[in-house]
Amino acid sequence: MRFVIVTGMSGAGKSTALNYLEDEDFYCVDNLPVPLIKPFAQIAGDGSSSEFTKFAVGVDIRSAPRAEDLKSVVEALDDAGFGYEILFLDASDDVLLMRYKETRRTHPLAGRSGSVEEGIRKERERLEVLRARADFILDTSKLLTRELKSELIRIFIEDRSFKNLYITVQSFGFKYGIPADSDLVVDVRFLPNPYYVQELRPLTGNDREIVDFVLSHESSRVFVRKYVELLLFLIPNYVSEGKNQLVVSVGCTGGRHRSVALANEIAARLMESGDYGVRTWHRDIDKDPVRKAPAP
Repeated sequence: MRFVIVTGMSGAGKSTALNYLEDEDFYCVDNLPVPLIKPFAQIAGDGSSSEFTKFAVGVDIRSAPRAEDLKSVVEALDDAGFGYEILFLDASDDVLLMRYKETRRTHPLAGRSGSVEEGIRKERERLEVLRARADFILDTSKLLTRELKSELIRIFIEDRSFKNLYITVQSFGFKYGIPADSDLVVDVRFLPNPYYVQELRPLTGNDREIVDFVLSHESSRVFVRKYVELLLFLIPNYVSEGKNQLVVSVGCTGGRHRSVALANEIAARLMESGDYGVRTWHRDIDKDPVRKAPAP
């Protein structure tokens, strides 16, 4: 039997996560009042229903107006010796604010002022007791819905190891500026540039011809090997410090050829470790499309 408490910041994707778990045969209950969580867990765990073996309960500030209520429910489950897991969905304040503006919804803790920022601040304070106890923390700031689903399947269906860290390897062009959300930035402009090969110029680093060109140079292969070794050293140390989102930015001049090919290669090597969620993002790949001259 598996019992998962799904919680997190409003707007971080809790309802979406519950929907995905329901699709994977979890019996899901959203916004169950805190006093009912322990009785529900006991009923779920008594084995009286053979139809369901996996349960997920959505818990947020609507379920428990006070932080003490959230603390009491996990302590009650601990005292009863009941096995459970906590999935905490998070996102940066800027992303949460943007999502609220897009949906034009009012934050449940905004109060009379209607300030979404103040509501987010209060919510973080109240939910810290659950975040500190979480078995899994997923930062959805940069996740597409399909990537969130992939992570949930990896954790709860495939039972693969999870280290509370999601890695984004993004390419960019220095001519457009360094991405503001970068944690690590590496400059690959020292490598031969396919832009100066006429037949390669219209292509991108997602094309096989560009990949072959970039990786045909010994300096590129050595760089990838050594940089991935560095990342695999750093990542566990970031995890131990509580970091749950790592953005690795790989830059070339225009963000179309070298950085794209190498970001893909670095991400593929990291995926081989199997311990972390990894995605790629090519910020500037379409900013300098090469157009043919109009026919005379």
